[in-house]
Amino acid sequence: MLDKDALHKQVKKYEKDITRFCRDIVRTPSFSCQEGALVEVISKEMKKCGFDEIKVDRMGNVIGRIGNGKTKIMIDAHIDTVGIGDPTAWSWDPFKGKFEDGKIYGRGATDQKGVMAAMVYGGKLIKDLKLDGDYTLYVVGSCQEEECDGLCIMHIVEKEKIRPDFMVLTEATDMKVYRGHRGRVELKVVTKGRSCHASCPPRGVNAIYRMTKIIDQIAKLDKKLKSPGFLGKGTVAVTKIECKTPSLNAVPDECTIYLDRRLTTGETKELAVQQILELPAVKDAQATVDILQYEAICYTGLKVKQEKYFPSWELPESHPLIQSAVEAATIALKKKPVVDKWIFGTNGSASMGRLGIPSVGFGAANEIYAHTTEEHIKVQDLLEAAVFYAAIPQLLLARVGKK
Repeated sequence: MLDKDALHKQVKKYEKDITRFCRDIVRTPSFSCQEGALVEVISKEMKKCGFDEIKVDRMGNVIGRIGNGKTKIMIDAHIDTVGIGDPTAWSWDPFKGKFEDGKIYGRGATDQKGVMAAMVYGGKLIKDLKLDGDYTLYVVGSCQEEECDGLCIMHIVEKEKIRPDFMVLTEATDMKVYRGHRGRVELKVVTKGRSCHASCPPRGVNAIYRMTKIIDQIAKLDKKLKSPGFLGKGTVAVTKIECKTPSLNAVPDECTIYLDRRLTTGETKELAVQQILELPAVKDAQATVDILQYEAICYTGLKVKQEKYFPSWELPESHPLIQSAVEAATIALKKKPVVDKWIFGTNGSASMGRLGIPSVGFGAANEIYAHTTEEHIKVQDLLEAAVFYAAIPQLLLARVGKK
């Protein structure tokens, strides 16, 4: 039986440590494929907190282990961030770890490396209060999520051979329990034309003009996409356009657009591609439609690649993992949590979407601040999140044992 009061009392002892660690995390830049320095910071803190094993895999993900039991539970936070954009747009240094009014500010505080402080100290609570059992807990700081959702999880499962039975995702949920999100596929559409001197356009075929008709039909397609249930409506948006032309005095002979296609329940990458191929303007222009490929070199030197397809997923509220998360959140917050879904994507596209591993989300910080110059996280939320991460293994084990 979990001692709720003991959890809250113990985490309060670590408020200064959690605050300091979170500030250290925010102070350490960790753009995608440049996470190495932060991995060292996290590894040292895991060691300080008494983790049984700490390893950095070939991709550069840091994995801390507690216990060695039968049921494998993974708690994941991606520790890479987007860039800072225009530095003058920030009211403070995004890498200073500003602490004011109980909040820590800076790039990655919200999305989402700030919560790593709660995860590591959740492990510390498990150690202190002897909340062990027949489970193995993996606390993961993963890489490159901002560039390719779930690539890190696929690597851990397929290459490092660590496959959890359950996954806890810690992307920002504003202390709600999330049980799914839409998927996504990134597409490239290319039209070809025939170049000529711009002084006499009829001699050529303008690839941009061909593309404008396609764009118009894509906008109409977006309005027709369905909203079958919990995850909400599928969407499609043109996110970038470019062309190839011999000069600014020539008719372009190639035009490319990029699409962000959000996938709701039942929608697949094949469906998304086929819907574009069937547009009359695409057929008339004999345009090509392809799924983008992600390729990168990790900070470790490992070369990685993956198709930019990220399946949708949802887990029913009746699932033992969701029920355990609701109970853990009730203990942490001292009230029943809201159960909802993310608007954006997470590593759950791999854990649940590709691999079928039951997954749930609970994270400190509010997702509306992700990727903004107002990124921050509340220390009180970090303390409560640490209680959640410490409590959920035993709660889940109790439910799974009854099945």
